[in-house]
Amino acid sequence: MIQSVFPVIYSTLASSALINRVLSQYSLGLVTRCMLWNRGLSDVYLVETTTEQYILRVSHHHWRSQADIQFELELLDFLHQHFLPVAYPLKTKDGRLFVIINALEGDRYAALFPYAKGKVPLGDFNLTQSRLLGETLGKLHQTAVNFRSQAKRQPLTLKYLLDDSFDIIAPFLQHRISDLNYLQGAIARIKQQLQDLSQEPPLWGICWGDPHSGNVHFTADNQLTLFDFDQCGYGWRAFDLAKFLQVSLRAGIGRQVRDAFINSYQTVQPLTDVEFGALQALTGVAHIWVWAININAASIHSWCRLDDSYFSQRLEQLKRLTSKDWQLF
Repeated sequence: MIQSVFPVIYSTLASSALINRVLSQYSLGLVTRCMLWNRGLSDVYLVETTTEQYILRVSHHHWRSQADIQFELELLDFLHQHFLPVAYPLKTKDGRLFVIINALEGDRYAALFPYAKGKVPLGDFNLTQSRLLGETLGKLHQTAVNFRSQAKRQPLTLKYLLDDSFDIIAPFLQHRISDLNYLQGAIARIKQQLQDLSQEPPLWGICWGDPHSGNVHFTADNQLTLFDFDQCGYGWRAFDLAKFLQVSLRAGIGRQVRDAFINSYQTVQPLTDVEFGALQALTGVAHIWVWAININAASIHSWCRLDDSYFSQRLEQLKRLTSKDWQLF
């Protein structure tokens, strides 16, 4: 009896096959090494030739659709063409921005990028770097006003960011009714606080979706390159600033450095009073969204980390972010 292939939700792709079947579709010369560098929301491979380094990113089947991938890569190509310092997708020999891989779990999408020079600053993120990142994000929003794509990307609406996220988180809090009720109430309050935020330009436009010090490389002379745009889409420009605040607060980046980012952004794109007043609520939105993204990724990474302490920690962080002293820690 012939048995069918056992179903999988995630497979680790062989580096040798990536060299022969994917990287061979690019004009790279001799590839000397391809190694799995990081498993996050996508698989990231470090690729080396005799002269250059590249990053090959392969999407996870469960995470994003082909339209999502196409939208992101077209956006990065557009920003690169307009001289924004982004890690841009290289094109295959026949002009495509990505390669479809028929993996065991279903189609996955591979995109190749030049290696971004420099390194992530993380805990060493300083005032100068924060100002440069804020200014560059302002220019990105300004430039992306003219971006157009036929690909339909999920917009960063409150239904997507909050309601859909609640549906993902709620099953894990069924035995913690008071916490479940708190989360539901917090989402209702956030929606109320954001009811005056218009979904029209210039407040609404292209968002990076994940701007923070971990998604930018700086060289020794502070030349920067932005990367990791897989959460991009149409949304509030203030949401990008709130996402920076949410990650920075979790990472313990100081108030002075956070303020430098916001102030530098406003030298390019001044915020309205409504946007400025919405930053706290949007930071709570970012926290809830990332929480749900991490739960979805657990099926690939590790379910064991989703214990009670994980949810208690996330709930306490949300309570701090929604308190009057949210910027003081």
